[in-house]
Amino acid sequence: MFGQLTAKDFAVLRIPLESGRQSPDSVGGILFLGIFLQWLLYFLTYYVAGAYTRFPNIEKVQDTHFWITIILSGLSLLFCIPTVYRKLDKLQYLISIIVSQNLFGVFPYFCGLFLIGEGPNATTEMMITFTYISLTIAIVLFIATSIRFYILLKKGKYREGSTRGIIRSKVEATSYLPFAIIGGLGLFYILQYMIKSGALASFEHFIMTLLFLLIFYAMIFVLPEQLVILYCKFRFKSFTFNERGYLYSEEENKTYKVT
Repeated sequence: MFGQLTAKDFAVLRIPLESGRQSPDSVGGILFLGIFLQWLLYFLTYYVAGAYTRFPNIEKVQDTHFWITIILSGLSLLFCIPTVYRKLDKLQYLISIIVSQNLFGVFPYFCGLFLIGEGPNATTEMMITFTYISLTIAIVLFIATSIRFYILLKKGKYREGSTRGIIRSKVEATSYLPFAIIGGLGLFYILQYMIKSGALASFEHFIMTLLFLLIFYAMIFVLPEQLVILYCKFRFKSFTFNERGYLYSEEENKTYKVT
């Protein structure tokens, strides 16, 4: 799909790498901190938000998520070691994507589900239906965001020499219309199920539940960009770092075939 695009078409996505915000050293530090954050959120999700929920099979969900978090913690610990991540820059970035989605996507999503499941009218059937609907909205949002991202790339909005400030903040206001529609429908269904379950008992409970689900959808929104940067790391040498921690220059760029 991106075969005809060159490194210059992805130039804006290289900015976080140039600034050092997503350098291997920075990502290594974030992964180390992420180990503790994941277990903190694990506790808050299953022992606080999930303490009184009627969400079905929560024990199985918790057990599965427990082992996933252990694996991610082990990989995070491995890829925060300089001698490892400086040789495996691409894999480190892949792990960072998975960890970030677990931290700010999966955990908030389950928190939102469990809080809705605390409602006095919540039933197993209602929770299963809401789970399917909320995940369907996430899939539609991911597809719509990916299509929009691809169109912007084809139009040269991320090319070298473009007005970078405009690219990040003022890209075609009409391009956000599909997301406004998806977000409006998603909010409608979320509120509908919160009312049905009785989860609107308090304003604080309502705000917390809505906030958790919005954070989840925000992470779905940024996922395509994360994946495209990962793609660029595998395809373009200028998106990778050498073993001394320096970003390869665009002049010595090399293209790899990625299928």
